[in-house]
Amino acid sequence: MAVLRACFGIYAAVVMAVFYVVSLPVAVSAAEHSSSPAPAPTSDGTTIDQGIAYVLMLLALVLTYIIH
Repeated sequence: MAVLRACFGIYAAVVMAVFYVVSLPVAVSAAEHSSSPAPAPTSDGTTIDQGIAYVLMLLALVLTYIIH
């Protein structure tokens, strides 16, 4: 029973962290309204790839914790 409570705590922390990471950029960009034109895009896709890699590593860590 204690293991289930610990797992629930970890799941809750992960869900809150993901929610925070997803909602923070949206809140920041909504707060910065300016009349100047948008800057040219500077991302070449590596940032997106790195974000996907972090999510997959976190998923692997959680699955490893659950299995053991």
